[in-house]
Order: sequence, then structure tokens, then C-alpha cells
Amino acid sequence: MSQNGPGVLRLAIPSDGELYEPTLGFLNECGLAVDRGSARQYTGALHGLDGSQVLFQRSADITGKVEERSADLGIVGLDRYTEGHREAGAGLLVCEDLGYGRCELVTAVPEAWIDVTEMADLADLAAEFRERGRDLRVATKYPRLTREFFFRHGIHYIAIVPSSGTVEAAPLMGFADIIVDISATGATLRENRLKTLADGTVLRSQACVIANRTALQEDPGKLELARQLIERVEGYLQGRHFFRLSANVPGTSAEQVARAVLDRSEVAGLRGPTVAQVYTAKGESWFAVTVVVPRARLQQAVDHLRSLGGSGISVIQPRYVYQGTSPTYQRLLAALRDAPAGG
Repeated sequence: MSQNGPGVLRLAIPSDGELYEPTLGFLNECGLAVDRGSARQYTGALHGLDGSQVLFQRSADITGKVEERSADLGIVGLDRYTEGHREAGAGLLVCEDLGYGRCELVTAVPEAWIDVTEMADLADLAAEFRERGRDLRVATKYPRLTREFFFRHGIHYIAIVPSSGTVEAAPLMGFADIIVDISATGATLRENRLKTLADGTVLRSQACVIANRTALQEDPGKLELARQLIERVEGYLQGRHFFRLSANVPGTSAEQVARAVLDRSEVAGLRGPTVAQVYTAKGESWFAVTVVVPRARLQQAVDHLRSLGGSGISVIQPRYVYQGTSPTYQRLLAALRDAPAGG
């Protein structure tokens, strides 16, 4: 089902830009491959989630499309959502960190401003500009976040210079004094002779999932599809943080082996080990032990199984890890219950 209508979940994702390819790759890893057909198409199919439709939108437009209910869910940078979200709107942040698209919204000034290294210095400079009869000009695509951040630092005398193109060139071209823009590595800033301020990070951003609260409140079919998508994403994200270990361990009984593994509870599995008898040709007493452990505990788990005489240890990263309930979906349900219908 790809047509618009009741029960059809419409997911807006970036149509181009820095998040386009990573988003396609991420959804594919989640088992939700996107079929666009061609780069000129603005709708597509989401395989693995029947009853859904993909809408390709500019990153800058996704928050607005979700808020106005042209889309039910969206994948967008947290920076774009925070800038475009209306406080009284129907937009809702569902999953704050998808693990990709990491960058920072930073304040950058010309390298020649040797004495300006932090926001307090910039506040002094803005006051000096004001005394000379003009405001500090700030080029940015994020006027709302910029004003709020500068005001918190006591900088009120600024003139926002909206920019939809390359912001980094603004000081060199002379139509702004400083910039506030997204930076992942800082290379582009350095190429344009700019430096970031020590405390000038406005926001740390990454790809996130947003939703239209009203659409999910009013349509149980869409809410159920949203649950399936959220749980698939959450399961995949959780799976990246765990390893499943299997080993053959000698022992007198399954209970004795289980107790020995449980002596180190931090590497004994999410709930405990799974232990099963191994039937050997010589009738020896061996048991197969399986545990799922956090990535950071992998070597400790291997060492513990070795200390018990374990051998043939294999390690596999699970594709998905699901808890008894989805924490992300439960938070979504709570947010829907707490908000008035249609609000």
C-alpha cells in the first residue's frame, strides 16, 4: 500500500545532502530497505513495513512537513528539528540518536581575532561594535538557535544574516562578521580561516526520528506501524552494543556449569547463561554455554569462559536485541497520553 490515506504511515527522509545516503544505509541495516525508483521521484516504498510510504524531502523541510501533518514520521538532524520545531506544534521527538550524522552547531570567528577565544570575549566585542554604531553580524541558517544561545551568553546586539548557501565564506566575502553553522570535522572552517570558540557549541546533533503527535493519536493503524518501525530501529541500535558468545565448558552438570558462569554476573548474560549438554563420542561431560554480553565486556567474558576450561569460543554480533518491551515506544505512548488529542 503506497497511496495516502488512513492507516498509511508516511515517513519523510532527506532527499539529498549529508543525511541522504546514511539514512538509506541505516534503514537498510534495520531491514527496512527503501526503494526510490529514481532520483527524480519524491515517493518510495519501505520494504519490510507493509502499509508505509516514504516521502523524500529537503532536510530543511522535514520538520515542517511532520508538524503540518504532511508526514507522520520523519528522520532528520536534531539541529534541523530543534530549529524548526514549534513549541505549541504537533511535532514530537521520538528517538533522539540514531547513531549517525553526528556534527556540532558551532560559533566561529575569523582566525585573525586573536583575542576572541570564548563567548565572553565575543560579548565584549559585540558591545564595542554597538558603541561604533552597528551590531555584530552573524551569518547562519539557524536564526532561532543562534539568538537563544547568544542571549544566554549576554549578547543581545547582533544582526542575523540569513544564509541558505555556503555560510563559511560570509566573513571573507564581507557580508557577516562571524558565523554559526554545522561542523563535523572543522576542515571547512579552517579552509575559510575561521576558528571555533571554546564554549561556542550551540548544539550537538545527530540523526533522529520525529513524529506528528496528532496523526498517531487519531489513527491506530499508523500508531501500530510506527511501533513496528520504532522497535525495528531500536532493536538494531541495541544489537550493535552486544555480542553473543558460545563455548564448550567441561563440568559435572548443567547446574554446576551455570553456577560457575554466574560467579561473574557482569559477564553471565542479560539474564544468565543458557547451558545445554554436549553429547561427545567419548561420553565426556561437556556443556554448551551461551551468553549475551555488552560490547565493552567482551574480553572479560572470553577470559571468564576460558578460566572455566572453555574452548571453541565463538563470538557473533546479534542483528537485533529486543527487551521485554520497547523503552522508546513506551515513551512515545506516554507522550501521546499526556498531550491533548489534536494538540
